[in-house]
Amino acid sequence: MDRTAWIVVAFCVIGLVVWEIYLAKQMAPRPAPVSVAPGQTSPTATPAILAPSPLPTPVAEAAPGIAPTPSFAEKIETLRNSDVELRLTNRGGGIKEAILLRQIAEKGQRVVLNSDQSAPIGAILEQPSAPTLPEFTASVQSDAVQFERTTAEQVAVRKKFFFEKSQENKDNYVIEMDVNLENRGDKSYQSSGYFVALGSAAPIHPRDYPSYTRLVWCIDGRAKGIDVGWFGSSSGFAGLGQRAARPYYQESIAGAEWVAVSNQFFTTLIAPLTAKAAGIWGKHFDIERAPDQKLLGIEGALGMPAFELQPGQTYSARFEIYAGPKLYHRLAQLPHNEAEVMDFGMFKIVCQFLLNFMNLLHSWLHDYGLAILALTTIIKLTLWPIQNKANRSMRQMAALNPKMQELREKYKDDPTRMNQEVMKLYKQYGINPVGGCLPMMIQIPIFFGLFKMLGQAV
Repeated sequence: MDRTAWIVVAFCVIGLVVWEIYLAKQMAPRPAPVSVAPGQTSPTATPAILAPSPLPTPVAEAAPGIAPTPSFAEKIETLRNSDVELRLTNRGGGIKEAILLRQIAEKGQRVVLNSDQSAPIGAILEQPSAPTLPEFTASVQSDAVQFERTTAEQVAVRKKFFFEKSQENKDNYVIEMDVNLENRGDKSYQSSGYFVALGSAAPIHPRDYPSYTRLVWCIDGRAKGIDVGWFGSSSGFAGLGQRAARPYYQESIAGAEWVAVSNQFFTTLIAPLTAKAAGIWGKHFDIERAPDQKLLGIEGALGMPAFELQPGQTYSARFEIYAGPKLYHRLAQLPHNEAEVMDFGMFKIVCQFLLNFMNLLHSWLHDYGLAILALTTIIKLTLWPIQNKANRSMRQMAALNPKMQELREKYKDDPTRMNQEVMKLYKQYGINPVGGCLPMMIQIPIFFGLFKMLGQAV
């Protein structure tokens, strides 16, 4: 390689080193973690704390701790289909755990979404400093579980969880949640807004990147989000970008289609159907296995707009919950851009094509290992003419190197004339000066897309 190529390589190496240093600072101080099941936390994990709407200015975080133990006994009801089993609790009237029956984790255990130390999925919470879960009365209906309670303001709250019976454009991982509030009192009831808990997400593997464990939301078909690294302090780089640790994320937003907590391969996503979300909230928590070993998980909630109920009036809302693996071909069939939870980045189109092609190969080969081998082999064979052309061009350039060196020596005091003579030399031997680089530039999006796709495809 010439001097310019060596300079480019040196800058690339320096960039990689700086990036690794930055990632290390984002993750520090974190002792060596150990493996945990997705969504599992320790008894010391901080429970969800959800703020009311309108969203206030963030304040200092209170000391972490567990919400007071309710004075009533917990009762669990179960909803199940062929893909997922829901364990619903009367504490807050939500989904305590979603057990994925077809997804097997390490040691033969099934993947479980949400932690019993976090707020149940679908719980309605209002106070940021008091994550109390009121008692609901549960009743099992035909293919549904309904929760009921009456507040001190004589507002009857009913929540119903069920799987959609119609399977057209539906998915077994989709749960419907109906919420009804009826004002049975003699005074007007004014709500400043409320939050619906998303539950929590945790890393799958002990050495997962912080960017895998995320709080994500979608506005106008485009996903945005933060990861657990957002909450940590940073010393920045060369004195720039310094920041203190941040206790929680809170933002008012204009019309989110859905909000989700997500790890590398699984997600819990809630899409409000009657009104779009008006706020988001998130907090990280420690997953401890030993005093010197921990991981970071994330829990979140979506905020809903304020409303008013006159005596006798009813407020109704419906939510669609997706609790399952990030299967692109199934998420893409849902009507609210749920597939955007797949973090494909700038190589989205390439990733989508490669993922669909890999799934097609899997439908023939019935083994993902063979499908990945076949996919990479087909990619290499498809790109071979391009790579071969690049290699041939580089060999021609190498053969001309002595003549080019002579021209550089001859016209070293006249750069313009030297460039003209070099171009004549290229034209004489039919060589494209960018012939060795352009084919490689075509391959880069494919290789990066393949890497990104395999990192997201469950």
